Amino acid sequence: MQAGRPWEYLVRGEKTGAVLDIVVPVYHEEKGILRLLDEIQREIHTPKRVLAVYDFEADPTLPVLREHQYSYPFDIVPVKNQLGSGALNAIVTGMRFSTAQMVLVVMADCSDRLDVVDRMCACMEQGYDLVCGSRYMKGGSQQGAPLIKSLFSRAAGVSLHLLTGIPTNDCTNSFKLYRRQMLCQMEIESTGGFEIGLEITVKAYVCGYRIMEVPSEWTEREDGESNFHMWKWLPHYLHWYVYCIKKKWFGR
Repeated sequence: MQAGRPWEYLVRGEKTGAVLDIVVPVYHEEKGILRLLDEIQREIHTPKRVLAVYDFEADPTLPVLREHQYSYPFDIVPVKNQLGSGALNAIVTGMRFSTAQMVLVVMADCSDRLDVVDRMCACMEQGYDLVCGSRYMKGGSQQGAPLIKSLFSRAAGVSLHLLTGIPTNDCTNSFKLYRRQMLCQMEIESTGGFEIGLEITVKAYVCGYRIMEVPSEWTEREDGESNFHMWKWLPHYLHWYVYCIKKKWFGR
């Protein structure tokens, strides 16, 4: 994705009536994708659609998705990543493809408990534009994360909340619910990876959108390897961390 590129829309399929689009980046998730779909069916009662965004046609996740595509009472739509490989471009592709009022980003590894999603949707229906799943507020939790990764994300989230008043203690968490109308007004400049969640949260705060957080639970993935590359993406996270402080205290 090119930095500063205006928001554009991709060609979409027919409307499904879903008010929630769940964007799931997939990469070799053939062992766990059905577990995620089962959890979505069990825990999320808001009318929904799953957008499974893949990088290449030979991804072994796709045969599993297509075999079970009609086994669930919600639409499952495989979406080809249009912007280049990687988690960042998969998330942006899914957001652009979305037609629902609300957009939720969920990882395919079932690391986030989804029983809080209906509550997040209810908050958005009350007028909030961004609802953050928060591991670091009262009632939230994180289990099994590498120590350095855990310390970094907690320190970044809590300190940014204290320094700027941004209304979440967990701004680096990818598990967030977005109002699509807000996303359409925003340029995405991230070029690294999962820092996109931090970028959108910071920009939403600076622009005066309504933000709130709800406690969420995160557990280290059981199958496969994590696609999170902390040291590679750290400068990108720091960019948006400093951006928020500058905007809050210096207006620039």
